[in-house]
Amino acid sequence: MNLTQSVPSPATPARTLPVDGARLLRVLLSWLLALLLACSTLAARAAEITVNQASIEASDEGYRLSVSYDFDLNRGLEDALSRGVPLYFTTDVQLTRRRWYWFDETSVSSSRTLRLSYNVLTRQYHTAISGQLQQSFTNLDDALTLIRRPPRWIIADNNTLKAGETYQVGLRMRLDVAQLPKPFQVNALNNSDWRLSSDWIEFNYKPE
Repeated sequence: MNLTQSVPSPATPARTLPVDGARLLRVLLSWLLALLLACSTLAARAAEITVNQASIEASDEGYRLSVSYDFDLNRGLEDALSRGVPLYFTTDVQLTRRRWYWFDETSVSSSRTLRLSYNVLTRQYHTAISGQLQQSFTNLDDALTLIRRPPRWIIADNNTLKAGETYQVGLRMRLDVAQLPKPFQVNALNNSDWRLSSDWIEFNYKPE
């Protein structure tokens, strides 16, 4: 009886990427990782303003917002300010009432801007609230105190909110580069020093 020995067939070789394709894949993965790290860094840098306190109270004039912040200017912003470039800090606030039968209702959407500037000739800092109330200071720390603890302001009339209803309040403050002079806007949008903002904070308010 003849015995024959079967020879195993060679294993099918694994498919490999061409050298150029593998190199391209590594480059793309490196770019993707760098992009993710950059985005996470920008997100971290953007949230450099902290909201310390925020509340709403009813008054004869309407509903007033009281808020305080904690932040410092980085070197780039201080340099721009010392050269006469004004800085604009805008607070955005929204009051939303939830409705189970329909979309949520936005009852209040309001913004207020505080302008901080420096006069090179008089060596004084100036703050202005929405272009109206203006005060002068001899040093930057005192001027920033008004930005960090702005006066209370009316965000809604007395008849805007319904008594007994619960409203969700959303609030943030940001360095508003859109209000800069046009020549500075492009540079600010591409400069991480100008990405100064708080996260949106939320709390509930129920008018009596």
